[in-house]
Amino acid sequence: MSGNGGELIFQSTRRFFAQTHKGISGIAKEELSEYGASDCKISYNGVYFSADNESLYKINYMAKTVSRILAPMISFSVHSEKELYKKCMSFEWEQFMDSEKTFAVSSSVSGSKITHSKFAALRVKDAIADRLLNKFGKRPDVNVENPDIPINLNIRNNFCTLSYDTSGKSLHKRGYRINQVSAPLNETLAASILRISQWDGSVPLYDPMAGSGTFLGEAALRYGKMPSSVKERNFGFFNMPGFNEDLWHKVKNNCDKNTEKILPGIITGSDIEKINVRAARQNMNTIKGGKNILITRKDFRDIESIENSIIISNLPYGKRMGDIDEVGELYQEFGDFLKQRCKGSKAFLLCGSTNLVKKIGLRTSRKIPMFNGPIETRLVELNIY
Repeated sequence: MSGNGGELIFQSTRRFFAQTHKGISGIAKEELSEYGASDCKISYNGVYFSADNESLYKINYMAKTVSRILAPMISFSVHSEKELYKKCMSFEWEQFMDSEKTFAVSSSVSGSKITHSKFAALRVKDAIADRLLNKFGKRPDVNVENPDIPINLNIRNNFCTLSYDTSGKSLHKRGYRINQVSAPLNETLAASILRISQWDGSVPLYDPMAGSGTFLGEAALRYGKMPSSVKERNFGFFNMPGFNEDLWHKVKNNCDKNTEKILPGIITGSDIEKINVRAARQNMNTIKGGKNILITRKDFRDIESIENSIIISNLPYGKRMGDIDEVGELYQEFGDFLKQRCKGSKAFLLCGSTNLVKKIGLRTSRKIPMFNGPIETRLVELNIY
């Protein structure tokens, strides 16, 4: 069993795994490298990389395209729940845990004899609790919401890896989206699309179907070079073996002092729905400088023009029965709006399907498959002359 006794796998290898939204691993690889990761290798729904503690802390604090950073501790082949319990029970959890610390186990299972992820997680929880009960005479408590020790279980093709979740909570939970509306866009996906657009603030950015403001919020973080964790959070690495508190504060302070102000007129959005505009305004007000992000209630058909700008938006997908024709008409009208009133701009639109993309009536520079949760979409790039 790799990693049993002595050093944990990540301590000896300094290898970590960044979980990503499906289809954006390549974009995440670029960002990880910018924050100090090396030897990055794209894998299934993520990126393997090497990092020292300074880069690990910085990635967790700053990266916007990844959801979790996992530090592998032990790995072994496994073919039954009984074997899983036995091997987890034999691992020396007391190296970095005691009965006073809370813990939680998240899990995923695929292509294995063990088929139920929740039951697999339960067996690991039992093994950890029983091991620590034997060592300390007390079982540790489970805290799903905010554990001291967050553990990730992955079983794929009958091979198990138990990792320390250095992020604690998913990194897509920035803290600024206090008010949500229906069908919200995932923050890491929005951040990835912004990276693809290469928008850097040299021209204005406008979202004419802003919803609760996810694109606007991610644009603010990108332009202002702000940490992805806008609000203070309890990172998993705080209780991780080898945590260096002084180094963490140094990393945090350096990142915090290098932020830039959001100037008025750089980031703008609008939406036809009053409830969406209210939610977006409340969300942007939680971001430093977010009050300089103008959000108005307006149908895109009533916008006079958006010229020489980056236009970015998540268009309706029309997934419910009876919606396709109505959504198709909207795509056609939006295409007319782009052609007639958005001269010199470039648009990046997340669309429901290639059939809907055709309704826009403009030649696409790129069509990139992307997943918004379980929904397969297309990101299209349009140059408007």
